[in-house]
Amino acid sequence: MPTTPQHLEEVHAAIACLQRLSDAFTERRRQLAESVGLTEQQWAVLEEISTEHFMPSMFARVRQSSAAAVSKTLRQLLDKELVRVSVSPDDGRQRRYGLTGKGAAVQRELRRQRESAIRAIWLKVTPGRLKVFTRIGNELAERLGAYAPQPSQENSHGQDTV
Repeated sequence: MPTTPQHLEEVHAAIACLQRLSDAFTERRRQLAESVGLTEQQWAVLEEISTEHFMPSMFARVRQSSAAAVSKTLRQLLDKELVRVSVSPDDGRQRRYGLTGKGAAVQRELRRQRESAIRAIWLKVTPGRLKVFTRIGNELAERLGAYAPQPSQENSHGQDTV
């Protein structure tokens, strides 16, 4: 497809819009975590523990974090009395993590606030427009994931600018 100046301008506008949306989403997650006295990392660990299948080493690997960072976050959550830890009855080398009553209350509050935001923001968009947004977003995510940056496409700091 030949690129026109107008098409290129629209592409740059779309990239700027995506960056703005990403920044707004990140900031909203930070605010939401902060509203209950957590960091985003603490919230992520708390949420994972609530699934009852939490394994610190796997969590660290999936989040591309270090085991030490996850251990530190767990200690912080233990200090806040949001999680409890016990030795697995099946294997004494393994630990089991669960939410305390206080941790479950914090998790419920986070979910309540998130649902409120969904009602106020996302449910105001028509289903048809949401389908288009989702289709385009998934298409772009696949393309970005498959894209291998070329040296000529990096900025002066060695970072991909797309």
